Amino acid sequence: MSTNKMWGGRFEGGPAKIMEEFTPSIGFDQRLAREDIQGSRAHAKMLATQGIISREDLNAIMKGLETIEAEIKAGSFEFKRSLEDIHLNIESRLSELAGPAAGRLHTARSRNDQVATDFRLWVRAACTRADAGLTELQQALFKQAEANLTTIMPGFTHMQSAQPITFAHHCLAYVEMFGRDRLRFADAAKRLNECPLGAAALAGTPYPIDREYTAIQLGFARPMRNSLDAVSSRDFALEYLAAAAIAATHLSKLAAELVQWCSPGFGFVKLSDAFTTGSSIMPQKRNPDAAELIRGKSGRVIGDFVALAAVVKGLVLAYGTDLQEDKERVFDASDALEPSLKVMAGMFADLTVNPVRMRTLANAGYPTATDLADWLVQTLNKPFREAHHITGSIVKRAEDLGVDLDKLPLEEMQKIEPGITADVMKVLSVEASVAARMSYGGTAPDRVREQLFFWREKLK
Repeated sequence: MSTNKMWGGRFEGGPAKIMEEFTPSIGFDQRLAREDIQGSRAHAKMLATQGIISREDLNAIMKGLETIEAEIKAGSFEFKRSLEDIHLNIESRLSELAGPAAGRLHTARSRNDQVATDFRLWVRAACTRADAGLTELQQALFKQAEANLTTIMPGFTHMQSAQPITFAHHCLAYVEMFGRDRLRFADAAKRLNECPLGAAALAGTPYPIDREYTAIQLGFARPMRNSLDAVSSRDFALEYLAAAAIAATHLSKLAAELVQWCSPGFGFVKLSDAFTTGSSIMPQKRNPDAAELIRGKSGRVIGDFVALAAVVKGLVLAYGTDLQEDKERVFDASDALEPSLKVMAGMFADLTVNPVRMRTLANAGYPTATDLADWLVQTLNKPFREAHHITGSIVKRAEDLGVDLDKLPLEEMQKIEPGITADVMKVLSVEASVAARMSYGGTAPDRVREQLFFWREKLK
């Protein structure tokens, strides 16, 4: 077997056949090609600026990198498994194009700081893409909220009818959640925005490099302060995965609700043909496959976070090949999250709301019982616990008679609490209940208008 020409001086023999299959990462890290070329350009410019390589070498390197970039874009670049990873694949091709000048590019850097830089650039861009997807989804939810300010639906706790709310209020709850997800990605992007390049293998380099220069060239805020930390830390990847896992969890919650809402038992919404499928055997079916897939993919994203956490938890400083496992987990999470965001935004943008069905079910399960208890407290000055007990007895009586609370005869209520007057009927409709929830953040339309105004400005 032949030795690898990139480090062959130390080795007399080549790797075992199984190692040639086991160790290469080019199958997945070729996705870092753009970032690797970007980092090499910045490094080459810095080396020339510092007088470490000549201008002639710089020109040859830059011309070769331009050719490689064009080849990759055109799909004509040959990724060779024998060269292990994206860095050696690009370096090998650069040697063919630029000759001896290519060998000077790796001066004052290692694959350790090179891959750490490439990966930070990729994850930073992934945070930006996640933010764009979340924003699009927020906008779709906002438009449904704006169109359904007074659309009443049941609010649930324990999946039991609890109190009436508006569909606008429900949609805006998810706008808030996805807003926090955006902040998490923004925070992750800000924290990872330090440049590892120049840390070399682990201890820095004796060459007179300018790490501030390369950091600025690559859009980083600053160089990383510690060379050991620079090459070994993957908390930026974990932080991206944590943000992705939380966002995927929120998507899964919303997807689960969509699956319920479009079922015949609920009938709250109808998904368009674009986001549903049929059955191979049952002609009547409209399956919410897109929502179900989003719900399922959340498990993958959560698993990616757990997998990488398990990889890095026992590693000592500095670099170990274990870290080759980081990229597939991040790529997989990104591949699951980003289309899920787009599909969910698409589903919400064109779903049809059924206000009549929502209003009908909003009245089921005595949802204004709390309003009755509040009336007893405010009008008859009852302690809330006593009002709660009285209301429970009245609800039981309505249940025995098979009527809604606002249809229960006044005299039946007075048999339980003589102080109740006809005035109580004003609070027992679901419309009255919704309108009464005027506390900050409540479901009353006037309060929801405030939320809509806030988010209209934020989402511009």
